[in-house]
Amino acid sequence: MRRVVAALALAGLAVMLTAAMAAAEMLEALQARIDDRQIAVYVYRPAGAGPFPVLVLSHGSPRDAAGRAELGKGTLAAVARHFTARGVMVAVPIRRGYGAEGGAWAEGYGACERADFHSAGLSSARDIRAAVDAVLSRPDADRRRVVLMGVSAGGWGSIAAASQSVPGLLGVVNFAGGRGSLKAGEVCSLDALVGAAARYGGSSRVPQLWLYSRNDRFFGPEVAGRLHRAFQEAGGRAEFVAAPPSGDDGHRYIRAIEQWRGKVDSFLVAIGFIGRH
Repeated sequence: MRRVVAALALAGLAVMLTAAMAAAEMLEALQARIDDRQIAVYVYRPAGAGPFPVLVLSHGSPRDAAGRAELGKGTLAAVARHFTARGVMVAVPIRRGYGAEGGAWAEGYGACERADFHSAGLSSARDIRAAVDAVLSRPDADRRRVVLMGVSAGGWGSIAAASQSVPGLLGVVNFAGGRGSLKAGEVCSLDALVGAAARYGGSSRVPQLWLYSRNDRFFGPEVAGRLHRAFQEAGGRAEFVAAPPSGDDGHRYIRAIEQWRGKVDSFLVAIGFIGRH
């Protein structure tokens, strides 16, 4: 009987802790302004008064408009919660053209045969920078400790943003960053994509961590390797991780938190963003 009572007590405690964590995680949806438009920025925060280091976590870009409309509250929530457990405030901006009320898409790169991936990345970077500014205006945000993290187009936009001046920026974590994937194994204007990576590398000043799964069906090992070499040769600093295959498409490797948490957390410790456990 005592075992049953103890088990029920533990179960009740677990429910209470889960509810308390959920209440602490989601603080509010901020609005960030870009010219005459606004985007939603979902902010997750740990318990306590802060100030907290700030991680801006950027989503990818589905290949079709219907997929882009599905993004919104809850996007990348599991990843955000991994970092709130480490004492980090996480901001997830839903960029222009995404979500139910995203409006016109701002990240187009033009015709495939003459794609402008550099400008497309800078368009994403504008939204990311707007989210940074909105979050850093809060008294519970540590303006000296900012990291950009993103996946796919969000990773590409994070690299682009880091080629400019971002207040308090310590580093970038890029999961499978790139643009122009038409279908598995086919990227349009690959030379233009590589050239854009070099341009970002030429003006990047913070350390970066790039993670690409070996079975990424958007940007496979050959593409990822070329992007990294171009970025490094132009002066950028990025450690490259050839991550193991993940599911049926490694482009979703960011979801495999248990596989990458040690590597990513170590990088964040090394740049002074978070402390050791």
